[in-house]
Amino acid sequence: MLYGTMKVAIGGPLKVAFRPWVEGLENIPPVGAAILASNHLSFSDSFFLPAVLDRKVTFIAKAEYFTTPGVKGRLTAAFFKGVGQLPVDRSGARGAGEAAIKSGIEVLERGELFGIYPEGTRSPDGRLYRGKPGGLARVALATGAPVIPVAMIDTEKIQPPGQVMPKLMRPGIRIGKPLDFSRYAGMEHDRFVLRAVTDEVMYEIMKLSGQEYVDIYATAAKRQIAEAAKAAKEAEKAEKKQTGS
Repeated sequence: MLYGTMKVAIGGPLKVAFRPWVEGLENIPPVGAAILASNHLSFSDSFFLPAVLDRKVTFIAKAEYFTTPGVKGRLTAAFFKGVGQLPVDRSGARGAGEAAIKSGIEVLERGELFGIYPEGTRSPDGRLYRGKPGGLARVALATGAPVIPVAMIDTEKIQPPGQVMPKLMRPGIRIGKPLDFSRYAGMEHDRFVLRAVTDEVMYEIMKLSGQEYVDIYATAAKRQIAEAAKAAKEAEKAEKKQTGS
């Protein structure tokens, strides 16, 4: 009930204001469990994708979104519950991963759609990064649910970091054909199989999105970018000190 209300309240205006284009809607099954594995360019990805689907899709969200105290915290929690997001405690990497897997399996066992970002975090520069094998592949192999690759297009251009007002433009969504990994049934603890499944999905996302692929994790790329920015700042300070300016 709440999801339907939020979908109308948020999804409707999003579709009217931004007019997202969609390709491959026929690849979403009308009933039954399926995993939507998408690239991740923007915070808004979790809003645009559900907005164009007739079915409910459930994503994973940080537990902090649901536990912040005060009026603002309660409103935030209600909002994320309303748009179909599940809280997962990410304070411990291994525990967080297991919680996400358990949540995903529960969603799929109810015959619903489960949305996941294999990169694990938003792309820092619009490129596609290596998928993390733990969540997506384990959930797919444990449940037997088909994996549907999804490519979000240009969502990062709507509200770049530091920009307060979003830019009115048309983002896109390409939905690929379902991938069947039943040949790996019962092998969800084989790390080589998990890697193979994840890489196959990421390859399909790359074909749909047209993004440049980078064979490192997005979290590592973000660290490199932060370290480079810090080094540049320190070099600038040292130069100013030398010149006395």
